[in-house]
Amino acid sequence: MTGNSPAEQSGVLAPTETAFTLLVTSVVDYGIFMLDPRGHVSSWNAGAERIKGYSATDIIGKHFSVFYPPEDIAARKPHLELEAAIADGRLEDEGWRIRKDGSRFWANVVITPLFGENGELRGFGKVTRDMTERRAAEQALTQRRRLFTHLVQAQELERRRIAWDVHDDSIQAMVAVGMRLQLLADRVGEPYARELSRLDESVREAVGRLRNLTFRLQPPGIDRHGLIESLSQHLNDVVAASWGLEPSLEHELAREPAPETAVTIFRIVQEALLNVRKHARAQKVRVSVHNDNGGLLVQVADDGTGNPAVARGLHEHFGLMEMRERAETAGGWWTLRSEPGTGTTVEFWVPDLPTGVLDEPLPGPPVRSFDSRTVLEEPL
Repeated sequence: MTGNSPAEQSGVLAPTETAFTLLVTSVVDYGIFMLDPRGHVSSWNAGAERIKGYSATDIIGKHFSVFYPPEDIAARKPHLELEAAIADGRLEDEGWRIRKDGSRFWANVVITPLFGENGELRGFGKVTRDMTERRAAEQALTQRRRLFTHLVQAQELERRRIAWDVHDDSIQAMVAVGMRLQLLADRVGEPYARELSRLDESVREAVGRLRNLTFRLQPPGIDRHGLIESLSQHLNDVVAASWGLEPSLEHELAREPAPETAVTIFRIVQEALLNVRKHARAQKVRVSVHNDNGGLLVQVADDGTGNPAVARGLHEHFGLMEMRERAETAGGWWTLRSEPGTGTTVEFWVPDLPTGVLDEPLPGPPVRSFDSRTVLEEPL
């Protein structure tokens, strides 16, 4: 007995071989073809024709180097890839390839050497995927991340400059006005002294609100302390000490998020907490930060009265719009739930960025520190 099946003895493919051949020749998402030991195309499938533009009649017998751009041919890349495939048993590469019409596409290529039973090289199997759309999407995502990084840095730089100007200009000017009002009140009699005292008190309140503004605008210290420590400090120094609320912080992070992601989260949480102080009539507020689906999922929930009208008025409330726009600019989402008797929950998710690989920080004025003790009981 020869060991061959009747189908093999008659030269007819067995059913499994026929199915496999049909599969390879019919696949259109992958270019699957064979090369002879010297690199000439010896078979061609429908996917290869779709991706590269050659029909089987056009390409069979030609050297596969026709798929490579001139600079790769000059560097002998096709030949070196075959040698590497033989040496390592397999080669995978990504790079530019050339279609029949001369246009370029970004390809993922796998070359596998094929050996006979006695070890002689019979040729190569080659699988090609057109990755042009994926590469374009990755480049678009990288560009979006770069723009987002610049935006966050520019926003923080502008906040820092405003805080600097308000602290060194407006506040000092108003303090001087208050001192003059005090001096005049001491020199004039009634009823002017009483009115001047009222004006002086209004100026003092305005100065306090401006100091509160400069504190809120100052950098959150994430570059020094990290996101969780910065949130914890804000909850303790402002929410608890100044506002009298009972805060809690839950967190479970695999690693520190990128600075731009952390700043975005901090600013959204900061605005959400300010809304709790202004509108919720709450006693407790809970902040949670967790890794989720390649990003960070954050909740700010209070035990206040709740107000469905707040959720319905998302397009009218500047603070709510700012939170949502920050999250969506980062490539994430933001939502708010508020029902009577159950309080209000702000929830948002932002993707995390690769740390420290996009851009250098924008230059700016030195960081100024504003004492949290200047924050008033009544926020802006």
